[in-house]
Amino acid sequence: MSEKQFQKNETVLLRVTDIGSSGEGIGKADGYTLFVRDAVVGDLAEVKITKAKKRYGYARLLRVIEPSSDRVKPPCAAAGPCGGCQLQNMNYAAQLSWKETMVRNDLIRIGGFPENGSGSYRLLPIIGMEKPFHYRNKAIYPIRSDQNGNLTAGFYALHSHRVIPLLSYSRDGVKNRTAADECLIGAKNNRPILDAVLQWMLAHRIEPYDEESGRGMIRHVLIRTGFSSGQILVCLAVNAKHLPFAEDLAAGLSKFEGMTSISYSPNMERTNVILGSRAVTIWGSGSIEDRIGPVCFAISPLSFFQVNPVQTARLYQKVMEFAQLTGNEIVWDLYCGIGSISLFLAQRAKMVYGVEIVPQAVEDARANAEKNGIRNAEFFTGKAEEIVPKAYEQEEIRADVVVVDPPRKGCDPVLLDTIIKMKPETIVYVSCNPATLARDLRILCEGGYEPGEVQPYDLFPYSVHAEVVTRLKKSR
Repeated sequence: MSEKQFQKNETVLLRVTDIGSSGEGIGKADGYTLFVRDAVVGDLAEVKITKAKKRYGYARLLRVIEPSSDRVKPPCAAAGPCGGCQLQNMNYAAQLSWKETMVRNDLIRIGGFPENGSGSYRLLPIIGMEKPFHYRNKAIYPIRSDQNGNLTAGFYALHSHRVIPLLSYSRDGVKNRTAADECLIGAKNNRPILDAVLQWMLAHRIEPYDEESGRGMIRHVLIRTGFSSGQILVCLAVNAKHLPFAEDLAAGLSKFEGMTSISYSPNMERTNVILGSRAVTIWGSGSIEDRIGPVCFAISPLSFFQVNPVQTARLYQKVMEFAQLTGNEIVWDLYCGIGSISLFLAQRAKMVYGVEIVPQAVEDARANAEKNGIRNAEFFTGKAEEIVPKAYEQEEIRADVVVVDPPRKGCDPVLLDTIIKMKPETIVYVSCNPATLARDLRILCEGGYEPGEVQPYDLFPYSVHAEVVTRLKKSR
């Protein structure tokens, strides 16, 4: 029980001792827990309470009285208001240490796995990046009008749909100053391409989308860059069936070196979903190519592909190592996307079966198998929790190795139950959410598996996210 109940708008001194899952600093004032955005572990700070609950509250950082030894000046001037990066005021070594600790704590608290104890796992040191900037091969920019009617493109502020502008133009074409000139985690070519899109909109008086009224044309601009190929794809999410003046857009964008595909995706739904169900190519091939190790992938606007190809190559090598393939194994790759892990493993497996719910991604996976001359990979469209039980119970398809790479919510319980019944010798679990990873590992271990090595990767420097891959072996 807290010694004191604080009220909204009170100002207090706080020593920050921990970090929350969203990157906020955590500290106690007279036993009362406060969450403070932009605070770093070790800071002594003056904060103002913005929301007070019975046992905890939220506060705004007013000033840092004694800065933490891990505190640094954010390299991006827009880091505070922008929701894209949460940890830019913390040095990179401290970020890695915190992410490794987060994985460990989730495995202990949620999974019930005591490190170095009975039924323990071995947490390997997190693998970070030598140069943790400009690592994202994909960026999505909302296009909006601000309160003054300026045409803006940038990123959403944290927990809102208010756009922090990377670019801003008055309606008569005058460029406005913005807090940051570029996004330091995106590809360097993004800003000039985005600038060309805005100038095209101004020239043809094409309106940005308005979420409240549902009117306006341009919702988002998606830019993908193939880091190994240098190829670039641009796709506009539009609130219309057709894109006007598409030829002029293509004429302007096709001049950029590496431009390979220009398209638009109709999306007239009042929804937070960014792209529609299809993409219409107005110039170029409709996709770009990128390579992970020896495997070449065609990536369309609707494809899922890991955003950090440098770290992804390292992660996939670990997946291959954990799978321990000899050439005789049947592998199931669940939540396979465009087949990136499937095709990587097919180099050493007897047969790989991939399962993915998105039809376009399955088409891409099949095309990528053909592109690489891989004939020992087959892909199914549907929910993994429906496809796999049917294949096991009705067709008696077995698995020596199962690889799962689920969304943040983790694996469906029906799927986990089926995997346990299939009794593969090895399970390799790739996760973008250590909390749901820990939960699912507990279920799998209760079903007869033992956790082994756990390898975290920093695929998203300066954000609160970590990627993890772990190996489970069937208990003897």
